[in-house]
Amino acid sequence: MKKVSKYHTILLILVFIFFISIFIDKPVAQASSSYNFEFGARDLKYGDEGVDVVFLQVQLKVLGFYEGEIDGLFGRGTLEAVEKFQNKNDLKVNGIVDKNVYKYLELGNYAEQNEFVQHKIMTLARAINGEARGESFRGQVGVGAVILNRVRNDEFANSIKEVIYEDGQFTSVVDGQVNLPPTELSIKAAKAALIGYDPTGNARFFYNPKIATKLEWISSRPKIVKIDNHIFAD
Repeated sequence: MKKVSKYHTILLILVFIFFISIFIDKPVAQASSSYNFEFGARDLKYGDEGVDVVFLQVQLKVLGFYEGEIDGLFGRGTLEAVEKFQNKNDLKVNGIVDKNVYKYLELGNYAEQNEFVQHKIMTLARAINGEARGESFRGQVGVGAVILNRVRNDEFANSIKEVIYEDGQFTSVVDGQVNLPPTELSIKAAKAALIGYDPTGNARFFYNPKIATKLEWISSRPKIVKIDNHIFAD
């Protein structure tokens, strides 16, 4: 198992405490399995989806068991990583993350050098709200993920704010909806995207084919997935 230095352990524990503080708030009226922010609140198994699965994937990646995408989907790669973790710790190898597995996971390892500051969360949340208000939680996370994927891509600016306000890139900036107060759901979606939840498969573009004004160009991009009204593309 990969060793974590004392300094990094302390840092990761502090970040974990911060995660708990930002995700424990009032419940949202619209229910969804993706609202499972509390790691350990349910048993996780193949086919599950949610922010708690993101926590699991990040945890397993930090510990050296998982090499896949942080997508919040308990798929084949996550299953294999869980089974390896169970085997390494002499646990029953069944691919199910239950209370016996949680006991062996180090609660301090949830962050991968993400910087959580309030202005970053709110900047991303306003863009999500402006672009995907009315979409599902997963769809709103997808919009946030696209913005963050651009930040990490050399073809775009290297900060959330610069990506969002790049000339002509987002409709919500053009029509001013980015200035609306973000909803509680869009704030949750921003936090989830910042953790690493990406249901888009590393998409850098998204569009609604019913209202897109440059459909010929955008529709030529390789399509990855459709979530609600948006198509996410590379």
